[in-house]
Amino acid sequence: MARRVVPTAFPTAPQLRTCEELGAAVRAARTASGLTLEEAALAVSIAKQTLGDLEAGKPTVGLGIALRVAQALGVSLFIAPAGEAEQIAQLIHEARG
Repeated sequence: MARRVVPTAFPTAPQLRTCEELGAAVRAARTASGLTLEEAALAVSIAKQTLGDLEAGKPTVGLGIALRVAQALGVSLFIAPAGEAEQIAQLIHEARG
């Protein structure tokens, strides 16, 4: 019997400040796709535990793996100078409606 995946909400704040926020975005993208943790990990060629750690916001997951997972699941990450972060975050917030 296939496991039912319950979608979780994508974080509303566009500025990434913590490992937990990245994990929440990855989990939201995975669950919106209807993928189980195991299916998504297999698709990205990483261990289920590693994906679980990333979604839990554990800082031990390597940056390269985190970026690869985010890209594979459709999570876009942006960088900006700190002085521009609030302005960019506001623009993203407004664009989301």
